[in-house]
Amino acid sequence: MGFYSKVEKETLYESGDVALGGIHVRHALITAGSKGLGRKVTETLLAKGYSVTVNYRQDEEAVSRLKEACPDCLDRLQFVKGDVTKKEDLLRIAETALNRFGRIDFLINNAGPYIFERKKLADYTDDEWYGMLEGNLSAVFHLFKAVIPIMRKQQFGRIITYGFQGAAHAPGWLHRSAFGAAKVGLASLTKTIAIEEAEFGITANMVCPGDIVGDMKEASIEEARKRIGKEKTPIGRSGTGEDIARIIAFLCEENSDLVTGTVIEATGGLNVINKNQTT
Repeated sequence: MGFYSKVEKETLYESGDVALGGIHVRHALITAGSKGLGRKVTETLLAKGYSVTVNYRQDEEAVSRLKEACPDCLDRLQFVKGDVTKKEDLLRIAETALNRFGRIDFLINNAGPYIFERKKLADYTDDEWYGMLEGNLSAVFHLFKAVIPIMRKQQFGRIITYGFQGAAHAPGWLHRSAFGAAKVGLASLTKTIAIEEAEFGITANMVCPGDIVGDMKEASIEEARKRIGKEKTPIGRSGTGEDIARIIAFLCEENSDLVTGTVIEATGGLNVINKNQTT
């Protein structure tokens, strides 16, 4: 994109006619896209020639590291600080994304507030409960409302949500009640969006990562295979950020329009939600 003038780029972005390597420059908005699983998705979409608006909450160092890793992509990359549990922040993020690139083709709801302490529902505070619902369910609603007029006008859109193993079937999840309830609701919401928006060329799908922790969130599949036999998954390796990014990149393709309303699990065969259940 560096060989276009600013005026030319603005015109091309408006029309959606820019092509790099045969791929039209579409624009992705991803929440929590500067580190963890989100960073790997951001890097993958940039590698495909897309432009990306990355929301982050507060980790400026993660933003700096991503900028340093993608120096040739800075004209297709912007960062917007904001808290996904706050409606006003979400609306500002969407507006900033549209103002910069003139379109929003992919909405990737990567952010998902999570309480690591294992405790029963009766022990949750009101703030913890509502924080889980706002960040994992209501945030998707607010961003959906902000981008759907744009996607309808474009006659194209890809909406990605995140869940957990079994979310499509509403299982109980010991000590993860608030997060589980929000994600099960989101699974239904995702399927409903897929039906309601299909006529506008918009798809909606949920991706459910397995037990991907620590450095593996930003790792490649090749790196995970070097640790074969050291992980507890039936396939012998950990899941990685690349596994999730590959799925999302496929779902965002123009020719993936037949795949909508699905819940896709990437767990390596591991029973994630019951691994710690003893009662």
